[in-house]
Amino acid sequence: MKALLQLALIAITLCPSALSFADRQTSDDERHIDDPRVQHRSYEFPGTGESIPYALFVPSNYDSSQPAPLIVSLHGLGRSHDWLMGYHGLLDQAEANGYIVVTPLGYIRRGWYGSRKTDDMQDAERSEQDVMNVLQLIRDEFSVDSDRIYLWGHSMGGAGTYHIAAKYPDLFAGLGVAAPAPEANAPMNNILNNIKHLPIFVLQGDEDTAVPVERTRAWVAKMQELGMQHVYVEIPGGDHSLLISQDAVNMQKFVDFFNIVRKQY
Repeated sequence: MKALLQLALIAITLCPSALSFADRQTSDDERHIDDPRVQHRSYEFPGTGESIPYALFVPSNYDSSQPAPLIVSLHGLGRSHDWLMGYHGLLDQAEANGYIVVTPLGYIRRGWYGSRKTDDMQDAERSEQDVMNVLQLIRDEFSVDSDRIYLWGHSMGGAGTYHIAAKYPDLFAGLGVAAPAPEANAPMNNILNNIKHLPIFVLQGDEDTAVPVERTRAWVAKMQELGMQHVYVEIPGGDHSLLISQDAVNMQKFVDFFNIVRKQY
């Protein structure tokens, strides 16, 4: 019973945790979205031979002769690889606007996409690499518009968005973060200087008890100082999760933003 309570506490906190190989196999491969529009796939992770899941949405009007825009979506702490496919309005907006959407796992559910240390540093490194592996798989299989690849994430996924975009700043056309959860001591100046050419949409609730609104405001203030193209929407009374996961209007704001930004460098 004590062990079960400890696992439950881990699932609702923002602290990274170490997972054993067995944990990765038993919990990280689970799926939660039962939508016929979503493809559940997997691939063999190079160097380990592990089968890593990811989820994919392809719009019904996809035509390989016409490169399609791509949205890479990064989930929050403890969530399944397909979790963001269930966010209200995401797939409807992707269908209406012709976006391919892919949701990587990040190797494990709590890998932080390389944005912070984990107890096993290999997990952090593989979490980042999984995103890049899946992105390359999609680009190899589909006709993707290289000037319209977008990266966004919620909570832990927002931290991952900052980290991956800063490491691969010439890959993306635009970014989005919802209630982003970078570490309090994350190298904000270095990260934002690396991505200052990238348009970014930021969504934050002012009653978020997981990510202090003051932290997001500080990042946005730095974006302003750097002259970054950015849109900041602060939701009065907004929480950490429901403001995006169950709000199709706020979800549409991200897609509307991606609709108007292109790679310009």
